[in-house]
Amino acid sequence: MNTPSTPHAPVVVTAELDSRLSRWLWLVKWLLVIPHWIVLFFLWIAFLVVAVIAFFAILFTERFPRGLFDFNLGVLRWSWRVSYYSYGALGTDRYPPFSLGPEPGYPARLDIAYPERLSRSQVLVKWWLLAIPHYLVIAFFTGGMEVHWWSGGLITLLTLIAGFAVAFTDRYPRDLFALIVGLNRWVLRVAAYASLMTDAYPPFRLDQGGDEPVVGTAR
Repeated sequence: MNTPSTPHAPVVVTAELDSRLSRWLWLVKWLLVIPHWIVLFFLWIAFLVVAVIAFFAILFTERFPRGLFDFNLGVLRWSWRVSYYSYGALGTDRYPPFSLGPEPGYPARLDIAYPERLSRSQVLVKWWLLAIPHYLVIAFFTGGMEVHWWSGGLITLLTLIAGFAVAFTDRYPRDLFALIVGLNRWVLRVAAYASLMTDAYPPFRLDQGGDEPVVGTAR
């Protein structure tokens, strides 16, 4: 099952900070993740093709075919793990697996509740018109309109600050970690909405910290 195991929002993003991080490994992670970036390049092409197919499926049947949904969820999961390991967070030194599956033992996790029905009318406008305000926000977070964590922007800047903090103090500032995960959570919520995987409009809210907040509570 690819549904969240806890009663949270439809998009559940969680992360656990390693208790100890290498002081200097983060300097070469750009090299270590090259194999992942190569694979993800092709996976994201497939992701976009699947999203187009899903658009027409939802328009005519109100359903996102489950196999296609699971594939796109897998691509987002893979991307989040690689981002968390590298310059989207630097939150772990555990090398990310080459996997589309949930990988519950990895410290960065993503789940999206499978929707039994999706709105035909929303599918026509949500991925471009309704999501425009969020696109403007996450462009600032990621350094562009694409959902990339390696292209600069606020997330990369804060992550590099965290890397220098680890190098010189041997600790990752907890408040900075909470903020970085919160920014990533916002990006992933928008990615799920814009790729037609949920009708739940992403909140304009920075939910910080490694744990997904329970719906209806403030952080």
